[in-house]
Order: sequence, then structure tokens, then C-alpha cells
Amino acid sequence: MDSFEVNKILGAVLGTGLAVLALNIIAGGLFSPEVPAKPGYEIAAVAPEGEGAKPAAAPKEEPIEQALASADAKRGEQTAKICQTCHTLGKGEPNKIGPNLWDVVGRQKGSGAGFSYSDAMKAKGGTWTADDLNKFLASPRDFAPGTKMTFAGFSRENQRADVIAYLNTLSDSPKPLPTASK
Repeated sequence: MDSFEVNKILGAVLGTGLAVLALNIIAGGLFSPEVPAKPGYEIAAVAPEGEGAKPAAAPKEEPIEQALASADAKRGEQTAKICQTCHTLGKGEPNKIGPNLWDVVGRQKGSGAGFSYSDAMKAKGGTWTADDLNKFLASPRDFAPGTKMTFAGFSRENQRADVIAYLNTLSDSPKPLPTASK
């Protein structure tokens, strides 16, 4: 192949590159997107008439005693498997990221041996009652703002009741759980 053929090939490659660049510049000029003055999307929301800007009322939760009446410790054991990511459940087992949960029902809050609790949990005081465990398992950060626990919580009350029933079995002498008054 002589130099004239090489020049023709290189000229074709260069010409094609220039043509593509020119088409890109022309297309960018013709089809340029409209840049908004303020980035983001505008969301049009209409407030219900007569209510103004009132937030929707949260559904009223029944007392935990009613959910505990139909709680199943076996279901709670299955649900509590997610807890084992950070906690141990057996008697005398070491703490993990979270404290050991053996005999937690009725235990003083923030008092598990060998675990460094957050100041928020230490400040709560009192013992872990079924009602306190229910509130904590629903949303740990709402129950004790500043807690180290990153779990979002169990949204369903029957799940929380099952877990509380299961946690209550993790003891040498399980405490009596509250019952619904008639």
C-alpha cells in the first residue's frame, strides 16, 4: 500500500469524525432542552376542602394487652430472627452490636451487663414493660430519641405482640404478661 492510499484512508476517518462533530453541534442547537429556573419537579397538591393543611390522623392503636391476648411466641420467634442480626438471645451469651435480650421483660432499661447504652436509653429509666417494649419495637427512635439502635421498627401491632410474647419466654422465670380488661 503506498502513501497515497494511507492518506485517503486517514482523510476518510478524519472527514467522518468532523461530520459527526458537526452533526452533534447542529443537533444540540436544534434540540436543546429548556433549563428550568429552579431545579427539581413541581408537585401540585390540593388540600382537602374544609381541612386546610391538617395532617392525616394516625390510626388509633389498641392497647397492647388486646394484641397480647392472641400473640403467639412461635411466630414471635420467627419474627425475632431479624433481631439476631444485632442481638443475642440466649442466657449468658455475649453482647453483639446490641445487648443480649435474655430476660429483657421486666429488666431495668439500659442495664444489660457489659453493654454501653446510649444516654437516651439510660435516661428512660424504669423497667421494660409490655407497653414500653411495644412502643420501642414500633419505633426505637421515637421511643428514645438519640438511641444507638438503627432498626426502623415493626409496623404491625400483632408482630410486636408476638415478639414480646417470645421475649418473655426467654427467661428462667417468665413474667406474667398483661391481659385485656373486659
